[in-house]
Amino acid sequence: MDYSGTGLIKTIVTGFTLAYFFGMITQKLKISPLVGYLFAGVLIGPFTPGFVANTNLANQLAEIGIILLMFSIGLHFSFKDLLSVKSIAIPGAVIQIFTATLLGMGLAIFFGWGIFKGIIFGLCLSTASTVVLLRSLEERALINTETGKITIGWLIVEDLVMILILILLPGIASILDNNLSFQKLIIQLILAICKIVIFIIMTLLMGQKLIPWILRHTAETNSRELFTLAVLVLALGIAYISVTLFNSSFALGAFFSGMMLKESQLSHRAAQDTMPLRDAFMVLFFVSVGMLLDPIIFLENPLAILLTLLIITIGKSLSTLILMKVFTKNSAFSLTIAISLAQIGEFSFILSAMGTTLHVFDHQTSNLVLSGSIISIMINPLLFNLMDYYFKKQNLKQYETKK
Repeated sequence: MDYSGTGLIKTIVTGFTLAYFFGMITQKLKISPLVGYLFAGVLIGPFTPGFVANTNLANQLAEIGIILLMFSIGLHFSFKDLLSVKSIAIPGAVIQIFTATLLGMGLAIFFGWGIFKGIIFGLCLSTASTVVLLRSLEERALINTETGKITIGWLIVEDLVMILILILLPGIASILDNNLSFQKLIIQLILAICKIVIFIIMTLLMGQKLIPWILRHTAETNSRELFTLAVLVLALGIAYISVTLFNSSFALGAFFSGMMLKESQLSHRAAQDTMPLRDAFMVLFFVSVGMLLDPIIFLENPLAILLTLLIITIGKSLSTLILMKVFTKNSAFSLTIAISLAQIGEFSFILSAMGTTLHVFDHQTSNLVLSGSIISIMINPLLFNLMDYYFKKQNLKQYETKK
């Protein structure tokens, strides 16, 4: 048998193996395994010696990871949970995103970049990692507390804003590339939004009848693999339609397919059946992101990395802390939420990757986002440990939720 065309298998096997190895190491060091997955990607990327994985294949596998992540977010998205903390989470998240974007844009102007590039760079620094944040809350049994509800609601708002940006960015970038007049730019933008609205309406209508019908009839076969296959067909199929017919994004299609699946009584089973596959492809997603990082940036641009990291860990935290102090007088409550959001992750990678694809970002900008994310994820547990020590020393009720 000819094994010359085994690039896909090599990429998957090497990616999984190194991700497992370094994931175990970072887990033992009390650091998020995401750092291990990213480091595995750096090792098999084109910027380090030794084996180099197929970048194109890795990116396509990562795209599946993005689809399954967004599908999962849609499947667990709850307007009810968001509305229960809307008075704090909605204005807080929007203002914090605006503040972080301004800080990022200011840094971009300092570097001599364009305004549009600076805005996208700032947006990359404004959104926290879902995986890292939920893990931090789970370790402290905060998921079902008022602190956890507000933090998760805040995160949901961030995710919705990022989804909106991902929807509009391809159209805006295309319009700006064509150097259209302001009037034509507005017309093209309205047309792009109309396409997206039509897609959303069609998905909502289909979700009320067709998706529950498909899942119900598939479940009646008592075949676990057919049910899992049906869920994947709906998630990947709707995501693909959103791109090919409506010029939208895989992320939008996957998110709304998850939302529609939530309407079915079988949504919990769908989430459980697809979780292992989602986790596996998410690992490949982080590995592929690590492949994009050129370690030389740590030597060539240490000041840029430091300033980027300060925006993520200090700028975001201070703005969040100030906002929370406006809503509540409880310092421990405010500080917990501020530190929870002092990192960036999945959506930052997705937005950075899209910026690179659309030629908004260059190699250096993408590396700044990646390096800032890796370092912020690494130090976030340390910030929590310092906070725990401070609360203990001050004899404060660490996660008291009363205003």
